[in-house]
Amino acid sequence: MRSIDVLMPTAASDYGAVAAEILDQYRDAFTARGMALATRPWDQGPGDGGATLALFSWGYHLDVARWEAMLVAWPAERLLLNGPALLAWNTRKTYLLELEAAGIPIVPSWFGHADDDSVAAAFERFGAGELVVKPQVSGGSFRTVRVKPGDAIEPLDDAIIQPFVPAVSGEGELSFLFIGGVFSHAVRKVAKQGDFRIQPQFGGQFSRFAPEASQLALAETVIAALPEAPLYARVDLLRLADDSLALMELEAIEPDLYPHMAPELPGRLADAVAARL
Repeated sequence: MRSIDVLMPTAASDYGAVAAEILDQYRDAFTARGMALATRPWDQGPGDGGATLALFSWGYHLDVARWEAMLVAWPAERLLLNGPALLAWNTRKTYLLELEAAGIPIVPSWFGHADDDSVAAAFERFGAGELVVKPQVSGGSFRTVRVKPGDAIEPLDDAIIQPFVPAVSGEGELSFLFIGGVFSHAVRKVAKQGDFRIQPQFGGQFSRFAPEASQLALAETVIAALPEAPLYARVDLLRLADDSLALMELEAIEPDLYPHMAPELPGRLADAVAARL
């Protein structure tokens, strides 16, 4: 039985129990393919397993310096999935600018120091009635705020400012899950009315859906534009006011792949890992 380390939340994190519960949904599929999953807090770095999955390294945004240092020092002889270079690239949301330069439509975004002046300038730049301000390294809506003109905000270094997109509580955020570069399934995530956060703890509702060909084609274009092929990734699209779809986020570090909505998903991931060993 080959051991596969899985990078998990740190001991001090509130995410540990949820991550462990989701990970349990993968164990049987990996065991059936001769692989045993061994958990390891991500801040402990590489373990002794034959390969390492970074799939549950939740909370890295709370200790960014240690996370980035770990990726830089990751030994070449230890297989990390996804690879350390891709994880480092995906850590900061400035990757959106690179994808935009490659021809991917993104939710309009401004990057820099967020304060009252830069937020006021962003209202004028985007012509929006509301904005969303968040850190460039974030997760789970951490330090993410929705503001209206005149609202005072807490200054934030290395911020991303975007117009609020009402579709988040209408059509919802459209998530496309890929394993081994191949589309697996799609999930619609709808924020509750009056909110902008799609996470279940904030009242967001998730459902599986069959994507239209044009939606899937855009998601596949995003995957093809990444600096290296991911073992797993999630593409989040959102419909803008002009009815076009744009990339909200590309998650190649620690996405929930929603195995409870796709019973075939654990086997697909286990097959993809086995193919990389």
